[in-house]
Amino acid sequence: MSWGDLTPELLHSSVWADGLVEAAGIPVYDMPLVSVGGGLGSFTLVDVLRIRGVAAAAMRVLSTSDAPWQTWEYLTRVSQLPAHERIRSDAGARPDNVWGFPSYAVQEAWTERSVKPLLQVLTEPVLADFYAPKAGMVIASVRREADRIGYWEMLAKGQVRMVRKRLGGGYFTVLTPPSGTAQTKRVALRSHYVHLAVGYPGLKFLDDLQEFRQRQEERYRVVNAYEPHEHVYDRLRKRPGVVVVRGAGIVASRVLQRLMDDRERYNLGTQIVHLLRTYVTGPHGPHVFMRRKGGDGWAYQAFTMPKSAFGGQLKAQFRKASPERRAQLAALVAGTTTPKLARWQDQMHRARQGRWYHPVQGVVDRIDQQPDGRLVTYTRSANSAGMQYVSDFIIDCTGLEADMPEHRVLDDLLKHGGAQPNKAGRLTVGRNFEVLGAESGHGALYASGAVTAGNHFLTVDSFLGLQTAALDIADDLARRGFCEGLGPLRSVSQWVKWAANRRLA
Repeated sequence: MSWGDLTPELLHSSVWADGLVEAAGIPVYDMPLVSVGGGLGSFTLVDVLRIRGVAAAAMRVLSTSDAPWQTWEYLTRVSQLPAHERIRSDAGARPDNVWGFPSYAVQEAWTERSVKPLLQVLTEPVLADFYAPKAGMVIASVRREADRIGYWEMLAKGQVRMVRKRLGGGYFTVLTPPSGTAQTKRVALRSHYVHLAVGYPGLKFLDDLQEFRQRQEERYRVVNAYEPHEHVYDRLRKRPGVVVVRGAGIVASRVLQRLMDDRERYNLGTQIVHLLRTYVTGPHGPHVFMRRKGGDGWAYQAFTMPKSAFGGQLKAQFRKASPERRAQLAALVAGTTTPKLARWQDQMHRARQGRWYHPVQGVVDRIDQQPDGRLVTYTRSANSAGMQYVSDFIIDCTGLEADMPEHRVLDDLLKHGGAQPNKAGRLTVGRNFEVLGAESGHGALYASGAVTAGNHFLTVDSFLGLQTAALDIADDLARRGFCEGLGPLRSVSQWVKWAANRRLA
């Protein structure tokens, strides 16, 4: 074991004394609060804390990313939501603006000198589709706020290895800096508070596709929508082909739209087979007051959750429910859905009429590969005989992986930090998003984002969800004396500073 690295004693100790770290030669830096992740979850927390009076010098964001929007921008881009396309988010859900005013619709109307966004908001969803901001607008607004709050001064690049409790209270967060930037392999940040916003550990393939990729070592023809797959569209522009798309959420709808756009724009001969495990034929739900629209195989919902889950009756009901009841509610309202957009609906109708889009309900038994490299998908259905679909490509649109053991820091936290999984397999957190069981004396460890699903708040993996968590965490930190409260006077004065783009001291 080299000097300045983790020793066997450190690796096997759940609580570290200061002397134990120093004996390993690991430099220790004191920092009151550390946020691990560096994505939009970290950004929203430090933004709220800066608004509440915390100095930039009192916080560090540990990340391998150069910017807080980097991962989000990558995922939206590869899943066919580039900068000019509109995302699935409400007009008032602004990561850069905790007040939500002015909304993205107002900003777009002002920037483009057009009343169209305002009219859309005023008439949604009866006379128009729900308004949604463009991906590029989100990135530009977050960049502006990052500059204003001094985010770049708080960013420390590197890979976080683990978070361990400190003897006497607080935590050690072990960081592996980029090669050549430090004299030792590891450095440690000693802090009172730690915040985890680590996002998703990786891609989540359907089991049969994962098995096929491993068995055949196939990465070209079988792809996930969240990994680079532009070669699929490039190949289809050069010669006619068949694509199997699997999934029924927002990403599947975006991939289908890209395939259909290309087919119409370049006059291609692309054939699309859309495999659906569940084929939705119409409105569905347990009763008239909890029902969503559906049809043609899809379940339709404007946002990832009903609006009442963000700040209404469903949010209050979820907060009061037992863990068992929360699991039941989540199963009812958190299914796979996509927005019902007029332009996309027209496109799908033309594709069905032209008989080059084929939605199919079935369960996949296995996938084989022909000698020419093409893929064969074998399916079965309760209502029909088994079918075989030969295709040039398969695009898996089923999502991202959120299992905690797949993430090194979370896995270590479960083994050594006292954290416990909840009914959903994520971190068990309290009302202020503190990780229960991970307390360390006067210190506290918080979490936000996808890793906190299944607790008292339903919509954690959204812009508003990240801001809700940030506000609740800040309230708890204010109670502990780390930051100021956000009363009416401070809120108004800070909004004026935000509107004027005045840099915070």
